[in-house]
Amino acid sequence: MSSRHTLSVLVENKPGVLTRVAGLFARRAFNIHSLAVGPTEHEEISRITVVVDVDEHPLEQVTKQLNKLIHVIKIVELDAESSVQRELLLVKVRADAATRSGVLEVVELFRANVVDVVPDTVVIEATGTRAKLEALLGALEPYGVREIVKSGTLAVGRGSRSITDRALERVRSA
Repeated sequence: MSSRHTLSVLVENKPGVLTRVAGLFARRAFNIHSLAVGPTEHEEISRITVVVDVDEHPLEQVTKQLNKLIHVIKIVELDAESSVQRELLLVKVRADAATRSGVLEVVELFRANVVDVVPDTVVIEATGTRAKLEALLGALEPYGVREIVKSGTLAVGRGSRSITDRALERVRSA
């Protein structure tokens, strides 16, 4: 039985690296639930956060194969208890004069923000865990969800240690 895993992959900030990393998962027919990539505190390094459903043993094999890719610096699995994990949601909801106050109550209840308003819709921005965002969408559904855009999961380990501590030395010495 497979389970969901969140991997934080530090890579050299070079063209084509994301394609090679994602391709490794695709070749093994692993479904990527979420993929987020962006710069880190060091311009030479990017962080890829990937969420996949996979058994423990195949995950270990993929991790070893990822480590063999030339521009991969470090891979860490982040479990929910030892990391902070969040997603960003933008949702466009019907909100005419009759329903707008109800929509705004839901927004306030979930500590979300209205980022755009037109006469018949509002765009809401929310961050949180997958469960919180699913609950928000459930509460907004009766009003008429018109469009949903979600980021991938972003995750960082709890505590003072950083996975980039020693990784930068390797990149600069190469």
